[in-house]
Amino acid sequence: MKLSARNTIPAEVTGITKGEATANVELSAGGLRLVASITTEAAEELGLGIGSRVTAYVKASDMILATD
Repeated sequence: MKLSARNTIPAEVTGITKGEATANVELSAGGLRLVASITTEAAEELGLGIGSRVTAYVKASDMILATD
């Protein structure tokens, strides 16, 4: 598999909240909490469950940071 995304984060699934179309997959990555929103169909096809080891690939065209 070849991907253009270069930001990879190994993680473990710690929770999944499935809706009709979207599943929010909670991840633990080196003590950091991440949440990936993917289709419910994709979550099922990937066979995700609590404790699944995954790699999060991040590709963003924009990032916005803010301070007080």
